[in-house]
Order: sequence, then structure tokens, then C-alpha cells
Amino acid sequence: MDMTPLFFGLYKFVKYGTYPLTWIVALAGLTAVLAWLPPTPVRQRRLRLAATMTVFALFLVTAPVVTKPLVSLLESWPPAQPVIPAAPLQAIVVLGGGIYDHGTLRPSVELSPESRLRTLCGADFYRQGLAPTFLITGGDTTIFGSGPTEAAAMKDWAIRLGVPEAAILTDDRARTTYENALGAKRLLGEQTSILLVTSAGHLWRATALFEKQGFQVTPFACGFHARHRVMDAWKNLTILDFLPSSWALERTTEVVGEAVGMAVYRLAGKL
Repeated sequence: MDMTPLFFGLYKFVKYGTYPLTWIVALAGLTAVLAWLPPTPVRQRRLRLAATMTVFALFLVTAPVVTKPLVSLLESWPPAQPVIPAAPLQAIVVLGGGIYDHGTLRPSVELSPESRLRTLCGADFYRQGLAPTFLITGGDTTIFGSGPTEAAAMKDWAIRLGVPEAAILTDDRARTTYENALGAKRLLGEQTSILLVTSAGHLWRATALFEKQGFQVTPFACGFHARHRVMDAWKNLTILDFLPSSWALERTTEVVGEAVGMAVYRLAGKL
């Protein structure tokens, strides 16, 4: 069942509440409130505690020494290996990874780097003859108003990469990974053997959701943020990995988002 616009907006709003930066702003706000209240011994202790927690939390979510092993752990499944399907593949399924709408400065719709890379990986497999059908799934994820669909822009990119238009199916209604799986089932049918292409950090959750819909999934990770596996990541740390980094904050947010997504889908009975 697809989400209603209201429920989709609520889902996105709750998701934002789980992001690390939201935690930092909340702790900083608490610190500011305590600092402006008339001082008392109890409030002074709470102020020091809130300030310490803010700094500690900020370090945890922005330090590569913490982030790199977490990203490695998330992206380590399934292990990177050549694609060897257990059964003949009937379709290559590529999941949307974001899109940027046009505006007064940006002259046209642009795919995010993730969407472009996933389409490129899928097109490479299609040209190798792994499957006769190329399914792209991704809708309009705009919360307020409307915007372009990922599937339409990715289809144009796939055609430029050499995938015949006649081989391409699109699902432009899906806004979540669960809806990606439902849309693919609607277009391909049940018990279909597919090659599932998405980013490494997204593959675990996506594979579980597609298998829940009855697909025989051969997963392929297209795009890694981590360079090494967990133990090797620890071995390759440098002094710079103890310094705050915007890269680390972005990656930590992705890890938390995936963990929350898995938990929500399990609680909702989708996994």
C-alpha cells in the first residue's frame, strides 16, 4: 500500500527528528536555555552537564574515527564480489537516489550523484546481457508541492548510456524503499529473479524489502563511502581522523537513517 501524502510528510518529519544534527541542535538549545535562566547551584550543574553532552555528541557524529568503522560495518553486506546470479535474471532493478529540481539559478533538472552512478552501474550490466528488462524505480519525494520524478530523469540518462528505450520500465510513484519494492512487484510480478542495484549503504535494507515481496535478489552495491572493512578501517586511522569533519557528519546521518529505517520497517511488519 502506497503512503498518503500526509503520512509520507509525517514519516519524513519523524525521520528528520532522528538525525544527529537534530540532536546537537536540541542539546545546544537546552544549554542556551539553562545559560539564560537565573543561576542556581542546581542549574549550574545542569548547564555544565548539557554543555559537556553537546560537545561530546558533536564529536561522536563529526569525528571520522567514529564514523569510518560505522560506515564500513553498514557497507560490508553483502560482500563485494562478481555478480553470479543463482538463477537466470529477468530484470535489472535500479533504485533512485535523489534528484534536484530546476530553479531560478539551476536551469534544468539534475540527477544526484547517487542516481547517476546507480544508473551507470545498471546500464553496464544491461550491456553485458545479464537481463532483458531494465526497471528504474523512483518517484517525486517532494514533501511540499510537487517536483520531478527520479525515474523519468534516470530513464533519459539510461538511454544516453545505451539502454534501449524499449527495454526500460519505470515506476514513478515510489517515494520510499518499501514503495520501490511494491512498484517493482506490480510491474514485474512475483517470484522474479532480479539484479538489485543501489548504493552500498542502502543495499542491506533494500534487499530485505525486495525479498519480502517474493523476489529472488542478486544484490549489487554501486558506490561505497568506506574504503576498508571495519578492522582495516581501524588500522588505517590517522591523527586527522580525530578532527571534526562535515563528511563524517553526513555519513553518520546516513548510517542512523538506515538503522532507523530498518527498525521502522520491522516494527511495521514490512520486513
